[in-house]
Amino acid sequence: MIEKDYIIVGLGIAGISLCEQLQKHDKTFLVIDNGEEGSTAKSGGVFNPTVLKRFTAAWNAAIFFPAAIYFYSQLSLKLQKNIFTETAIHRIFKSVEEQNNWTVASDKRELQDFLSSKFLRNTNSTVEAPFGFGEVLGTAQIHTNNLLSGYRNYLINQNVMLTEDFQYDAIQQKENRVVYKNFSAKKIIFTEGSKVIYNPFFPKQAIIGNKGEYLIIKAPSLKLEQLLKGSMYIIPLGNDKYKVGATYSRDDYSLNPTSEAKEEILSKVKSFINCPFEIIGQTAGIRPTTKDHRPLLGSTDENPNLFFFNGLGSRGFLMAPLLAEILLKNLEENQPIPAEMDIKRML
Repeated sequence: MIEKDYIIVGLGIAGISLCEQLQKHDKTFLVIDNGEEGSTAKSGGVFNPTVLKRFTAAWNAAIFFPAAIYFYSQLSLKLQKNIFTETAIHRIFKSVEEQNNWTVASDKRELQDFLSSKFLRNTNSTVEAPFGFGEVLGTAQIHTNNLLSGYRNYLINQNVMLTEDFQYDAIQQKENRVVYKNFSAKKIIFTEGSKVIYNPFFPKQAIIGNKGEYLIIKAPSLKLEQLLKGSMYIIPLGNDKYKVGATYSRDDYSLNPTSEAKEEILSKVKSFINCPFEIIGQTAGIRPTTKDHRPLLGSTDENPNLFFFNGLGSRGFLMAPLLAEILLKNLEENQPIPAEMDIKRML
């Protein structure tokens, strides 16, 4: 029997953040993941501490933000890969009223570091923005392929990665240990994202599937360097390619791209860019969201040695690094999980 402190199931941003915390505290672990693309891989990779629909700060952005910036900076050095690029978001103003609302918001203490008080004039003839842009600072683009492939290879080289489907029926729960095949651990932590709905130990009412679809386009004349936010995001990928989206579809766990989403994205993006472009791909992913838009940390009373780290929604890149620290302090030091993050609130 191979003894570990922890077994982690799933390798998206939650799993990676947890691995980093475990290594920081010299804990032994095994990661089990089948290598299929999850919500982290399918996401737009936008790191944004604000809610640009309402010009507000994301929940607890002030505490999540510094931990996340440090995390990605250190991880880039560790993996020797470009994990994230700090870049502004240019938010298109639709009216003078939106400009006024932005000015009011940028004076608020929780937004002063993120919303620039200066308006930007539109100089790109391919973008429709007669009222100009508001500039969001402290934002970044996460390079998800580099992050996921780089970290998987790192774990393989450390001999702590098992690439296979997790078999829930192979779990044997002892009093103070959990046995999985020929491995024994103090706890199993499931960081499965939306795939957690197939986990028989997970309370299904705690999660809501939120399907998001993107188009990949090629637009040689668009020439964007920053992230552009109109009614959709336009995310530069390099070589004149852009990721455009995303849509929102509740309670949908299908990964099949749809014509409805394609038409919605096309209709919206054509309202604020006027250059020709070619559609070269379409992707779909499932955001693991909750009714109250808060994360899910901890265990249930029925299975106290099985833990969950989920419910990150569209803010996973911002929240995961600090949430992993909070969860490990609960596991190792018995520090209580804040009530608004505890999975027990959903039971």
